[in-house]
Amino acid sequence: MFRKINDFVELWKNESDSTLKMFDNLSDEKLNQKINDDVRTLGRLSWHIVQTLSELINQIGLSEKDDLKEMPIPNSVKEIKSTYNQLSEKLLSTIQKKWNDEDLNTVIELYGERWSNSRILGMLVNHEIHHRGQLTILMRLNGLKVPGVYGPSKEEWVNYGVDPQE
Repeated sequence: MFRKINDFVELWKNESDSTLKMFDNLSDEKLNQKINDDVRTLGRLSWHIVQTLSELINQIGLSEKDDLKEMPIPNSVKEIKSTYNQLSEKLLSTIQKKWNDEDLNTVIELYGERWSNSRILGMLVNHEIHHRGQLTILMRLNGLKVPGVYGPSKEEWVNYGVDPQE
């Protein structure tokens, strides 16, 4: 739960940077590779992260429409990254312009439940972290390098003198 807009802004900047770091290690060739029928592709999962920003901004009344609702999954990591970056910046600037700290306590109906704006922003952060975790697994299964986010990844351990197999 956030008590101040700036607390969300600071956390979101770090989390969105981490998401962009993950997207940097994706490849166009692997976006649509199907690992299993019960698992999203890297492209679908990445695009879900992006689409959530557009959907949420709309659902909580900060934009008039969901710009990505009918948009197909791009075949380009560059387009996914660019769209994510634009929407992430739009989210921050819109919240900073339209809300103040007291607005975080406002309760609205969202997905059939009553949520405070603070809880919505917290769930957005959790949602993004959750799906980044899924991305790391799909990246490994697709043979892509996984960047460290909250600490070094397996590939980065060697930079700290640690055997990745330990």
